[in-house]
Amino acid sequence: MAEGSWTPTAELPLRQDPAVDDDLPQVVVQEKQHGGGAAARTAMATATATRDGSVGWSGKPCRRDRSGGWFAGFLMLANQALVTFAVNCVGTNLVTFMSVVMRLDNADAANKANNWAGTTYVFSIVGALVSDSYWGRYKACTIFQLIFLAGLVELAVACHVFLDKSCHFGGGGGGRQEHCRPPTTAQSLVFYVSIYQIALGNGAYQPAVTTFGADQFDETDARERRSKAAFFGYFFVANNLGGVLAVTALAYMEDEGQWVLAFWIATAAALLGFLLFAVGTLRYRHFLPSGNAVVSVCQVVVAAVRNRRVRAQVRAQDMYDPDTDGDRGKKGVRKMVHTPEYRCLDKAAVIKDPASAFRPPAGQPQGHSSSKPNPWRLCTLTQVEELKCILRLVPIWLCSILYSTSYSQMSSVFIEQAQAMDDSLSKLTIPPAGMDVFEILGVTAFVFIYRFCIVRVMARISHEPTELQRMGTGLVISAAAMVASGVVEQQRLARATAGVDASSSLSILWQIPQYLLIGASEVFMYVTMTEFFNDQLPEGLRSLGSAMSVASMSAGSFASSLLVTLVMAITCRGGRPGWIPQDLNKGHVDWFFYLIAALNAVDLLAFVVFAKRYRPAPVIIHGEDETGGVEKAQDAEECI
Repeated sequence: MAEGSWTPTAELPLRQDPAVDDDLPQVVVQEKQHGGGAAARTAMATATATRDGSVGWSGKPCRRDRSGGWFAGFLMLANQALVTFAVNCVGTNLVTFMSVVMRLDNADAANKANNWAGTTYVFSIVGALVSDSYWGRYKACTIFQLIFLAGLVELAVACHVFLDKSCHFGGGGGGRQEHCRPPTTAQSLVFYVSIYQIALGNGAYQPAVTTFGADQFDETDARERRSKAAFFGYFFVANNLGGVLAVTALAYMEDEGQWVLAFWIATAAALLGFLLFAVGTLRYRHFLPSGNAVVSVCQVVVAAVRNRRVRAQVRAQDMYDPDTDGDRGKKGVRKMVHTPEYRCLDKAAVIKDPASAFRPPAGQPQGHSSSKPNPWRLCTLTQVEELKCILRLVPIWLCSILYSTSYSQMSSVFIEQAQAMDDSLSKLTIPPAGMDVFEILGVTAFVFIYRFCIVRVMARISHEPTELQRMGTGLVISAAAMVASGVVEQQRLARATAGVDASSSLSILWQIPQYLLIGASEVFMYVTMTEFFNDQLPEGLRSLGSAMSVASMSAGSFASSLLVTLVMAITCRGGRPGWIPQDLNKGHVDWFFYLIAALNAVDLLAFVVFAKRYRPAPVIIHGEDETGGVEKAQDAEECI
């Protein structure tokens, strides 16, 4: 975590002549120094320097016309679409692979698929911390993409070797358990190592690339700030469009047993995505790593515990803030100010004992003017407020976990439900995992519907919905999706095929409403949550903000796995088949969906309470006027 301002501007000032006005862009300074005619002035006026502290490949401040912007943004959107396509080739039909090739029953296959997805999202925390603290976002994106690509190659090679020996699908007769022998221990080991390497590469890459894409737009410029807000929506569109082929053509191939070919196609897509990412190397904007966020958090906690005996109420002027005077004259520097929440942490920035709080340089006596604070005994006000920013977001993040539990059903129970339905459409066969295309269409449609219809209508009536209001709307739609899923399951059971296990005459197309609703809820929840967390955290922690939204998916996947385990443990008592048995016609998956809908309703109530209490952190913007401006925290009514 940075110990200075909210952006690296204080550490990376534009290299201007001190004799020239500091408020002018660098190219205008150069024109003043070297002269130039009207044509030169016109040409140079378009080449302004960014003012958010970003630097180019050479380490020098960026020029807006030669770096970042939508050129870099489109490269990253294309990269994300291809990477998503590749990972969906593995993840979307993983539950089927577990069931058919690995010979697991439905509950175990759903749990292992959920655990894999959850682990993928857990690695997002690793990627966020590494990119923000050590490598920087570009380096993190590059390395984790290579790990992801290597995992895909290993999976394709391994499946090519042991599927030829273990499975016989008869040239496309459909992939069923009876076509495969149980895998050996060695085969299982190679498979799990490769898919979890894919989980590491893709999971750690996602928060870094999300924030790195947003870095390509200068938030100090009004036009680029609007482009940055639009980028998050388009990023999720690319994220979902990349899965269209994966859940249609390739899912069909996998259902027919052509797993090896599908995995090689995924590998080729990942390689193409990496090459597109590399094309923009010289045009990307970068922010330097800002220190180890985990260590900074630990330092605040330890220092607060050590100063716990401070009895007097801590005031803002009593807190250690070494950068106040240095930043006051710098225009555009955003600096965090003291907030009244979590007062126990304020003690970490109180100078209780100068002799122990400050360490003099080697060979100098105690109390020397250049003594530095011991970070485990004395932290800065900025460090304390950064931790408070994270803590304020925790209740909102916790409420997103149950939503993620609903979302995770698409990759597990929804597919198992589809496998027990009529998948024929005229002379075509619809692969169960292929129904995910309707979720993708729902996301894509609602991104544009929201941006170009709902926003404009709401702006005329009152005001654009706030981020927290949109997230609450996502929870409502998610509960509706689970109710719709339960209704479909009841109709499926009513039309169950007599004498045939896990079969029904109900068309698989009846799942379309639940997929569309999940897609709409994703726009209001995940897209907004990524934007919200990215906006509420300081620059040095924004990858962590992106990781928090991804980590919600992780926690939701694990919560779904735990919920399935508990439901089966309770409902299987007395020799009963349980709610999610191998033969779904003997179970009650509808009750399982209604249970999740009820949990979502309770979650919505908790979310409303936390959202009304949420207060964004105020910041000072130095140089906005003669005395400096202050951004006030929003009122509760403005939050929700």
